[in-house]
Amino acid sequence: MAKQITTTVYTFDELSDKAKDKARDWYRDGALDYEWWDSTYEDAENVGLKLEYFGLDRNRHATGKFVEDALSCAHKVMEEHGVECETYRTAELFLKKRGSIVDGWPKDEDGEFENQGDLDEALDTCEAEYLKSILEDYSIILQKEYEYLMSDEAVDEAILANEYTFTETGKREG
Repeated sequence: MAKQITTTVYTFDELSDKAKDKARDWYRDGALDYEWWDSTYEDAENVGLKLEYFGLDRNRHATGKFVEDALSCAHKVMEEHGVECETYRTAELFLKKRGSIVDGWPKDEDGEFENQGDLDEALDTCEAEYLKSILEDYSIILQKEYEYLMSDEAVDEAILANEYTFTETGKREG
């Protein structure tokens, strides 16, 4: 003979603080089962940077490469990112450093650069530093996005928006 069990469920707002913490833990366990970083990867791609991998927390870093070249990437960042963005400041600094190298490089009597190989090496170093810096910026963006998505504020908002229900102890039910 079948038995019927009746369970009382509660909305998130009706839970005690301890039960809310348990409900948040449940949500966080599966919260990021989608590629939440896609918009950041798309943003990077739009300015000419291909993000290949990133790590979070103590292993926070990002790897990637320029789609075209450093100069194109920096100009696109300057066009598309606001002056308050760290990526903007990084691109601006790179363009100033690169410009200083080119403007200050010795020229011969015909106006041609002297020691072209050394100039190329100096520019390559400048571009490598820019790549490292812009990847660091994107690494920080990804870390901050992750921290926000895992914050009580964002988790509570998602739980409420999805109208999840829980037992009195905070176990997902219903």
